[in-house]
Amino acid sequence: MTRHCDRPGCPDPAVATLGYEYAQSTVWLVDLTGESHPATYDLCLFHADSLTVPIGWDLRDRRQAIVAHERAQAAAAPPA
Repeated sequence: MTRHCDRPGCPDPAVATLGYEYAQSTVWLVDLTGESHPATYDLCLFHADSLTVPIGWDLRDRRQAIVAHERAQAAAAPPA
């Protein structure tokens, strides 16, 4: 069974899971987890890519495609 985005009114399939840690003011995104959990939220690609966090919070996007893209950019950057 396909899980759907947890944003109200969004019928799109989920591709990422969002979690948060209030104590560290941190929000994290990972590739869709194997099972739903009541303390996380599933998001579609649009809502995951357009996510913003409150001022002072840190967004850690750990989705594999994002991590691979950041590594490729770092490897292509000229040495300082």
